[in-house]
Amino acid sequence: MMKSFVTGATGFLGSAVMRCLLTAGHEVRVLVRPDSNRKNLENFPVEVIEGDLRDHSSLKRAISGCDNLFHVAADYRLWVPDPETMYAINVTGTQALIMAAAEAGVKRIVYTSSVATLGLNQDGSPSTEDTPTSYTAINGYYKRSKFQAEQMVRQLTHDHQLPLVIVNPSTPIGPGDIRPTPTGRIVLDTLRGRMPAYVNTGLNIAHVDDIAYGHLLAYQHGKPKERYILGGDNMTLLQILQAIDDINDIKKYRVNLPISLMLPMAWLMEKVATFTHIEPRATLDSIHMAKKLMFFSSEKAHRELGYQYRPTIEALRDAVKWYKENGYCN
Repeated sequence: MMKSFVTGATGFLGSAVMRCLLTAGHEVRVLVRPDSNRKNLENFPVEVIEGDLRDHSSLKRAISGCDNLFHVAADYRLWVPDPETMYAINVTGTQALIMAAAEAGVKRIVYTSSVATLGLNQDGSPSTEDTPTSYTAINGYYKRSKFQAEQMVRQLTHDHQLPLVIVNPSTPIGPGDIRPTPTGRIVLDTLRGRMPAYVNTGLNIAHVDDIAYGHLLAYQHGKPKERYILGGDNMTLLQILQAIDDINDIKKYRVNLPISLMLPMAWLMEKVATFTHIEPRATLDSIHMAKKLMFFSSEKAHRELGYQYRPTIEALRDAVKWYKENGYCN
């Protein structure tokens, strides 16, 4: 039986990858920080090892004896009071973990990057793995940290001939988003009636379980040094909000706000957050990102891995059901 080491299993996407591997017959070991919420691990037969991506010595101990690595963990926030923490986890921690895996002789590494590292087309057409971008063209600490991490991982893979495949998930939606993630908050705010307006932007939405299964497919069929977009349907923000309204059986009129109006509002929210240390509902980086349609194509993953995804409405329906059943809408 294969033993796979999974980081980020207490989180949204990582827990879905964990469940997928267990279903596929893998023995699973997970890395967990001592202070992590372990709700997503409850009742699953996994080996729990305490450690931290910032504690490099803990990584060598944790991965010892494992056949594979699925590195899903990341600090995913659109606003942080201390960006150095995010870089320590997403970049430096990733480098230490990949090297620890190489020294341990793991047979296969699947690294979870993000579509945030890819370029966007000016005409709004879906981007692919080959759409160019640069560090200076990317907005926000999270996206820049993931861009740097992926560049570093690609260099390590080349220099050390690592058996490493990169996956670039788009926007996961579904059950188990306990924090919730920034995208999950959009769903939750819509359910709570806190989304009276929208901007003209778009996202690529996929069910979290489909993206997780894409990780397994990358492990099974992915080519080392290659990267694969794991996404779903491209939808405008208004279409997403209206779909959630339909699931919730309500009709709601929303105001279309221009980006120019949202920028000063986001600036004010960030200033307040510096005192409260509560993540703002809108940030300058997120508003700048909204200027473009963040649409992507999973054709390469479909062609080379056999990746498929269900309609987005099913992902949204599962997310809404989970939030309601777990008391998030009270």
